[in-house]
Amino acid sequence: MDQITDLNDLRIFAEVVEHGSFTAAARTLGTQTSKLSRRVRALEEELQVRLLNRTSRSLSLTETGRQFYQHCLAVVAESQAAKDIVDQTRTKPQGTVRISCPVALLSSGVSGIISRYIDENPQVQVLVDATNRRVDVVEEGLDFAVRVRLPPLENTDLTVRHLGLSIHILVASPELAARHPAPSSVESLKDWSTLAMASNSGRFAWNLVDTSEKAISWAHQPRLATDDLATLRLAAMQGVGVALLPREFIGDDVQAGRLLHLLPDLATPPGLVHAVFATRRGMVPAVRYLLDALVAGFEAFNEKWYSGR
Repeated sequence: MDQITDLNDLRIFAEVVEHGSFTAAARTLGTQTSKLSRRVRALEEELQVRLLNRTSRSLSLTETGRQFYQHCLAVVAESQAAKDIVDQTRTKPQGTVRISCPVALLSSGVSGIISRYIDENPQVQVLVDATNRRVDVVEEGLDFAVRVRLPPLENTDLTVRHLGLSIHILVASPELAARHPAPSSVESLKDWSTLAMASNSGRFAWNLVDTSEKAISWAHQPRLATDDLATLRLAAMQGVGVALLPREFIGDDVQAGRLLHLLPDLATPPGLVHAVFATRRGMVPAVRYLLDALVAGFEAFNEKWYSGR
């Protein structure tokens, strides 16, 4: 025998010993006396040892039964402790949350939302895989993955929660803007130096839409190309060139006047920021509240952006 077939039999045995009779234990457990007697008898047969001395009036432990009872108490206590941990994680945010998020999106404000969430929930640990690769939420043991996609979203077996929208806007430093006439169209930026995200093809183009959702694509040759948003932001503020950056990433810079929003009628098509996860069923508060914090964070940014314009 490798292990006891049904660990519930250990609890039943411990209850019988604690209450001193099958009848009293059955009353506590809400079951029949005969059922408990059969379960303990089956346990003895499985172990091939007698645990209880039975008479018509009393029960007593054998020496082996006494030692076995002590271990049963430990198992019951550990079982209760395990249940208590689960109950706690279901009532308040605590424990570890594992997520993945694209690097650019983290830089665009998600990292700040996560930091505030951790500060407000000191019993929660958040492990973030900052990656642009497509992750497998189930296989990699993630609670959820944050993604940005242009609509419509693809069909998937995963559950999706919408978090917000992400768009990119054209910005430049006041110093750079002062050296050129105010642009009236994207084509009028042909005499401006530009910045861009890195491209494997070596070709660079801004794909934009206007307020009527007309698509506009404009090719350019940037003075600086990199996949690091922080570098592009700094270069833009230093007047190196015009940059197309996530609105939520440089919103504070625009409102503070460190960057100017050029051609406000143009922007990239809005990307749907969303979280994907296996199921809502059994989701613990630490995960659910972090998702709520991300939704609230995007809503707060939009309110701040539009109120400041």
